[in-house]
Amino acid sequence: MDLSTTYLGLKLKNPLVPSSSPLTRSLDSLRRMEDAGASAVVLYSLFEEQITLESEMLNHYLTQGIESFPEALSYFPEAEEYHTGPEGYLEHIQRAKKALDIPVIGSLNGVSTGGWVNYARKIQEAGADALELNVYYLPTDMNLSSAEVEQIYLDILKDVKAAVTIPVTMKLSPYFSAMANMAKRLSDAGANGLVLFNRFYQPDLDPQNLEIVPHLVLSNSNELRLPLRWIAILYGRVAADLALTTGIHQVEDVVKAVMAGASITMIASELLQNGIERVGDLLTGLEQWLTEYEYESLEQMKGSLSQINCAEPAAFERANYMRVLSSYSR
Repeated sequence: MDLSTTYLGLKLKNPLVPSSSPLTRSLDSLRRMEDAGASAVVLYSLFEEQITLESEMLNHYLTQGIESFPEALSYFPEAEEYHTGPEGYLEHIQRAKKALDIPVIGSLNGVSTGGWVNYARKIQEAGADALELNVYYLPTDMNLSSAEVEQIYLDILKDVKAAVTIPVTMKLSPYFSAMANMAKRLSDAGANGLVLFNRFYQPDLDPQNLEIVPHLVLSNSNELRLPLRWIAILYGRVAADLALTTGIHQVEDVVKAVMAGASITMIASELLQNGIERVGDLLTGLEQWLTEYEYESLEQMKGSLSQINCAEPAAFERANYMRVLSSYSR
């Protein structure tokens, strides 16, 4: 059975790619993912705040006590000339590339333009095969328009693309007022791939202690429906490759994602809950499913239930809304 697929110009042996998570911090876990059958891995994210914080700390120590004599500053270049950042992340990429035969995708997480974006070049120089750009942004400023929010994404993509030659994929939120248009604009601006969708982790309230507390809830298969719909709508209409993340837990989830038009399916919660070996279980199940339903390859079924290929394209729009409401019975 041919399970191969292409993502960001990378030829992958199957569509299962562990996404950015705490599991990818460990070289041992990365090896186990490859042994279980993963076709590529996305490393944990390097955050803009980490780079900025380290730069600010370095600037503090370099400038501390400079008033002691006027020539002190001449010993050091200005702080902005330093290419600082968590060197451990670059070392992790280098070690992963030496240890693995599958592609290694770096992850850069930020919400503004600026010097931190140049770290994309360092990730490339460390050996990453591609870069996932995660703009995890919650627009709470009431004076910020939707057009300005969209421009933030486009500006960051433009700056990163100017810094690297490796493929760049954008991990997006579903909360755009015109999702299809935004996807097209990002693709036209040079995004090689779109990852749908980022999960915003919602804080919880502790009414007894009057505190706001973090509350991590892992995904389940029901969350597949939102990215499934948008990948089905976008498939064949944007040049960027499409990756589905959030809700991949069972073999049927993988099948649905590929039929909608996804080049790869990303998996994290399932591995955190049930172990890295689940990659192998899903691959075995995927081969059995394709054999049972007489498919010769993964590519044969890719996009077969996308909006441009399905018998009822309106089912992805208002028709589905009306049908669901009318079908409910107590």
